[in-house]
Amino acid sequence: MPHLHTTIDSHLWADYILPMANNINATFEHELKRLEKRVDALVNVCDQLQDENRSLKQRQDVLTSERANLLQKNEQVRARVEAMIGRLKAMEQGS
Repeated sequence: MPHLHTTIDSHLWADYILPMANNINATFEHELKRLEKRVDALVNVCDQLQDENRSLKQRQDVLTSERANLLQKNEQVRARVEAMIGRLKAMEQGS
């Protein structure tokens, strides 16, 4: 009778357990590859976002500098216009 038990166990192993184990392993491998592709895609998106962020920060720095220059020029023009208005008023009062 032990021989029958061993035969049943080997058939059970060969017919059911081994194919299930192979199927689980194949499913695991497939899922692992799918996750690996998703992680690679996320890494690519992160790289692109870092590049874009760096570019936007550089552009912001340029625009901030341009704005400061324009504000300074605006202040200089305002001061010159006020000076001209003052001279015109002085000339008007002197006439």
